[in-house]
Amino acid sequence: MEPAVAQPPFVTLRDVGFHYPGHENGPSVLRDLSLDIARGEFFVLIGPSGCGKTTVLNLVAGFEFPDRGTVAVDGTRIAAPGVDRTVIFQGDDSLLPWLSAVENIELGPRIAGLPKARRREIAVAKLALVGLEGQGHKRPSQLSGGMKQRIQLARALACDSRVLLMDEPFGAIDAQTRASLQDELGAIWGRTRQTVLFITHDIAEAILLADRIGVMTSGPDATLAEIIPVDLARPRDRALPEFGAMYGRVNGALSSCRVGRAPS
Repeated sequence: MEPAVAQPPFVTLRDVGFHYPGHENGPSVLRDLSLDIARGEFFVLIGPSGCGKTTVLNLVAGFEFPDRGTVAVDGTRIAAPGVDRTVIFQGDDSLLPWLSAVENIELGPRIAGLPKARRREIAVAKLALVGLEGQGHKRPSQLSGGMKQRIQLARALACDSRVLLMDEPFGAIDAQTRASLQDELGAIWGRTRQTVLFITHDIAEAILLADRIGVMTSGPDATLAEIIPVDLARPRDRALPEFGAMYGRVNGALSSCRVGRAPS
């Protein structure tokens, strides 16, 4: 039997450095950051506030560009935002208030030029996928915070992009709803197997969702300190001892990071 052929990384960052515009002579936000994410992987980036997690996501999205190094998807260097990458932010401000939930979900297929009947079919299917079947007629003002985040997720899934970028999407939601959305997102990812880069500061959330967790050092000059595989069966149970042990490992990695440097 021939050995399996290793697949090339799908999302790559190589020796990336980044300064905010106008601050090129000061400390960098990111220094020598390299990362590979496999096709279909759920990768979570975690670290203290201000360490540059969102900057990494913005570089992959094409909203920012590195001072040095390269950022690429499927071997193509990122030069601008693109339909192959969809971003979900923490708040719900990106929902268009004058459109219904189903019309918000239809935006991606509409921009892609799909016929009205087909884009409605897609939107209704994604509504059901996020547990909001029958709620498509409501405007954002009629939805709870958790429901709005589900609509954002459904809209992103309707775009059928190759990479889903999520920047603390559940950070502004109450704990009970957040736990429910984490479980639902894990189940949805299990069906779609999209490549996901997910940003959080919540260790338990990272463990619930990730195939691997990238731990970042504090900034400035932040970089990746460690990548931790999460070898726990899905769906994951927060009450299991293995979950607690993984929590301790990730928490220890975060605690040991020195400012701007990976632990030796």
